[in-house]
Amino acid sequence: MNMQRVPPPVQVLSVPFLIYGMVGGFIIVTLPQLVAPQGVTGGRIAVAVAVILTPMFWNFVFAPCLDVWFRRRTYALLFGVLAVAATALTVTYHPSLAEAETVMTGAFLSVSLFGAALGGWIGSLVEKRQDSRLGAWCTIYNIGGDGVGILISGYATQHLSSPAAAAVILGAFLVPLLVFPLIPAPPPDKVLASENFRRFAREIMAIVQRRETLVALALFVLPSASFALTNALGGWSGDYHASPSFVSLSSGIGLVLGAIAGCSLVPPLAAKVPLRLLYLAIGFVGAAFTLSLLLLPRTSASYGIAFLGENFFQAAGIAAAFAIIFEIIGPGNPLAATTFALLTAAMNLPIDYMEAVDARGYDWHGLAGAYMTDAGVSAAACVLLAIVLRRQLFPTRPAAQPA
Repeated sequence: MNMQRVPPPVQVLSVPFLIYGMVGGFIIVTLPQLVAPQGVTGGRIAVAVAVILTPMFWNFVFAPCLDVWFRRRTYALLFGVLAVAATALTVTYHPSLAEAETVMTGAFLSVSLFGAALGGWIGSLVEKRQDSRLGAWCTIYNIGGDGVGILISGYATQHLSSPAAAAVILGAFLVPLLVFPLIPAPPPDKVLASENFRRFAREIMAIVQRRETLVALALFVLPSASFALTNALGGWSGDYHASPSFVSLSSGIGLVLGAIAGCSLVPPLAAKVPLRLLYLAIGFVGAAFTLSLLLLPRTSASYGIAFLGENFFQAAGIAAAFAIIFEIIGPGNPLAATTFALLTAAMNLPIDYMEAVDARGYDWHGLAGAYMTDAGVSAAACVLLAIVLRRQLFPTRPAAQPA
């Protein structure tokens, strides 16, 4: 009966990605604001955020479980609740940065598995022609959720007691789960569940060996369009002399507006430019924008511009990456969650390690060092990938046969 239901529009299918974004927004902006008064340096905060976000690139080792035994909806519900509960716990208890790192790393592992289960679930319900639109809406809710999470958690932690703030965050962050009953939830593949692990491992290796998957992995693993500065700027807001309230407000609004603007460009451009080439173009132009930030004065307004711009390009890059991933998954894929987790792990890997690289740049020469490091590495990755993958990115037409 459930398989006969028609999925709702992609705008509804992707709503639960708000949870992923809200937890992420808490990590990249609100958490640094909570621990900064403890005397933690900007470079150490950036490293801590990078540590917390590491499940982005290793959670895929657990992903095969998301395609068997239970419905993907069940896994999404379980890990979504765990992630939000751990976030609320951190608000009430964060006596040291090390303890906050531990709890929030578990929270982000949970929300990463939530995203993998959700992405495989909804990605297997849509037709190929909807891939770019689904990718855009998932990114809007994902990154826009960052902004919503920052606005909610920032206001709550600054104006309410710790228990009250935790209760507000717990309730608000779980609201997107209300759309779950509207989405068809196919049962797991019975063949996969009954096969032994060796056969299951062969199926996963078949995913990796596909040519389109290898190209996507190459694009995602290198920092061609990571824009990790979005995750680090919250910890460096003091360089712009921005108050915590201004950081929360401008970051929240910047994430929402940047997500909508960046993602809205991808579907029309994807109709004219191949997705993989579009992904690299976003990365290269975004690197030029990062360099332009060196010309701005160190004011609160400049912080808002930097955060909005970096988020705009990151949103566009993630939307293009999601479209590539959904294109590879295709409809009715029994290993949809595994494929989604593997490719998103590759996509998220440079977002995490580039934050550590940017932190080194910051320690070297402050904001200017971070901006030059991020832009230089990203632009070089785009050029290298364009050269190595030129046959896949710029396919040549077969020569015309003589009459």
